[in-house]
Amino acid sequence: MIVIDAASPVPPFEQLRAQLARQIQDHTLAVGTRLPTIRRLAADLGLAVNTVGRAYRELEEAGLIETRGSAGSFVSAAGEKGRERASRAAAEYAAVIASVGIDANEAIRIVKAALTRGIAVSPAAADPKEA
Repeated sequence: MIVIDAASPVPPFEQLRAQLARQIQDHTLAVGTRLPTIRRLAADLGLAVNTVGRAYRELEEAGLIETRGSAGSFVSAAGEKGRERASRAAAEYAAVIASVGIDANEAIRIVKAALTRGIAVSPAAADPKEA
């Protein structure tokens, strides 16, 4: 269930994007699930069509959904592959951290700082095989 809080300082498209992303990531929305059309979801939530369209575009750019022309938008298997890749990268990072003697709390601070400052590289740049 999607709930948009009109009083929230978070823009409606971001509330929608975040809630759908969370449902995809926790498998509430399974791979292959057909999402409502942009117009239908906009009407159901009382949002502008462009607001829902922006949320869908950002989800598609993140690889969480895919649009199949007139067939509609579906939860993508690429999101699952991305999580698997992130899990492998985390395991590699943990091995590096252990090998250089950094404790877990410091390792987490390093990751949080990298994410906060936006220095995390795009997936294509991080994996030369995909460049």
